Amino acid sequence: MSLINEKKFEKLTSIKDKTCVSIFIPTERAGKDVLEEKNKTHLKSLWQQVENKLQEKKVSEEKIKEIGKPIENLINDKSFWRHQSDGLAIFASEGFFEKYTLPVNFEAHTYISKEFYIKPLVPILSGDGRFNLLSLQVEEVKLYEATKYSVAAVEIDDLVPSQLEDRVGYDYEEKTLQQKSGASSMGQQNMHGHAGADRERKNEILRFFNAVDKGLNEYLQKEKLPLIVACQDYLFPIYQEANTYQNFYDKLVPGNPSDTDMFGLHEKAVEIFEPELEKTKREKMKKFDELNNTDNTGTSVTDILPAVQQGKVDTLFLENRSEIWGTYNEDNMNVTIHDNQHDGNYSLMNWAAKEVLRQGGNVFLISQAQMPDTNSEMNALYRF
Repeated sequence: MSLINEKKFEKLTSIKDKTCVSIFIPTERAGKDVLEEKNKTHLKSLWQQVENKLQEKKVSEEKIKEIGKPIENLINDKSFWRHQSDGLAIFASEGFFEKYTLPVNFEAHTYISKEFYIKPLVPILSGDGRFNLLSLQVEEVKLYEATKYSVAAVEIDDLVPSQLEDRVGYDYEEKTLQQKSGASSMGQQNMHGHAGADRERKNEILRFFNAVDKGLNEYLQKEKLPLIVACQDYLFPIYQEANTYQNFYDKLVPGNPSDTDMFGLHEKAVEIFEPELEKTKREKMKKFDELNNTDNTGTSVTDILPAVQQGKVDTLFLENRSEIWGTYNEDNMNVTIHDNQHDGNYSLMNWAAKEVLRQGGNVFLISQAQMPDTNSEMNALYRF
């Protein structure tokens, strides 16, 4: 699965004033539909529709070919279609192409505008969704960055020792150089007996984990995401002793990480971390209810969009199956709303979501019945 992080989101939203094509399709992970290439056929059909719309918009054939080439290459990539999740998001423009295979069940949708359509990605990009997952064994250490919907490996080979022997071997080498008595560590272990051997083993692991903690700390401090550890039960208290990272989650993902793959670990971690994943949304909805009908909330699009532009929106709530078409003039803060999509207008929900996320605010897609104010398709909680 591809993880959409802050840097990739910034790249997506930085592309403007070009012909931008966004395509979303639901996909099947396995079974008859995969064998019959249903996912591939679905994308091929949607791209043909987009191609026709681009022609209707008088986009040049040369530009259409440039946008479509990586999409057609993807359609013909048999290996790609054998490794799908629940949804596929594609973003294509002149000189730009990104695809994301994600466990989000997108509805089939295409969007052509001067910017990409990021609204369906909101559940991945907002709230308490991001965390780091540390797979910890004495034989191997791996770090992942994850959301509720995706997981990706983080390269840490140059940050931490890869296994206990790397760390302990170094310590023993230093110890050997310093010891002139010639006594071996094995001899010392025999003198201590079984209990002494256990203590020595724990100390070895602790030194290893100290090195892991030290190596990871600089990386973890960059974004201060929660750190969840997956390891065997006996290792967890030792790592807790070594840990100096403040945003450390005190519940572990139990079991031997080698018994599953990255996606199995991710699934277990999400289950453990579930209460925290929805925490911000619950708190923001409660705050909206407490402050509704005051100057600290908004339910009118014509009021909310200027507040978005001014950086005043802390949290934006959008009805997940609705759309608001129109234009927003940033020079005079004038909002124009249209009944339908046509040339010259765009999704005001998409514009608002993109801006609030770019400013570091929260955006939540919510069903109509669960909207804080059900009389409006867009609600806002302002900063105060």
